[in-house]
Amino acid sequence: QVQLVESGGGLVQAGGSLRLSCAASGRTFSNYAMGWFRQAPGKEREFVAAINWSGGSTYYADSVKGRFTISRDNAKNTVFLQMNSLKPEDTAVYYCAVAVTYRVVIVIPGAYDYWGQGTQVTVSS
Repeated sequence: QVQLVESGGGLVQAGGSLRLSCAASGRTFSNYAMGWFRQAPGKEREFVAAINWSGGSTYYADSVKGRFTISRDNAKNTVFLQMNSLKPEDTAVYYCAVAVTYRVVIVIPGAYDYWGQGTQVTVSS
């Protein structure tokens, strides 16, 4: 059974940092694209960042570019999201996902096959 488990969320003041982790189990994910998405109350789920199978290619939403960094450790089946200079508008539930039919960076939510349960990130002003 495929499972993605996020961790690292919490409450932080504006300007602070958090590092999210997503541990994958059930199969080897080193050949697949992975991504992070977020959903704020009353809003649709939106793309945050994506990474290709090797970690050599990444892509970011304009709203987080220069502040967030996605990375992966294929030996540990884990993907990370380092979030710096956090803003109140970054407050959301953050989800990781894996796209088993893609090796390249993919930003479309519908292309992802498996999702984690989400971790809450709250940024106070």
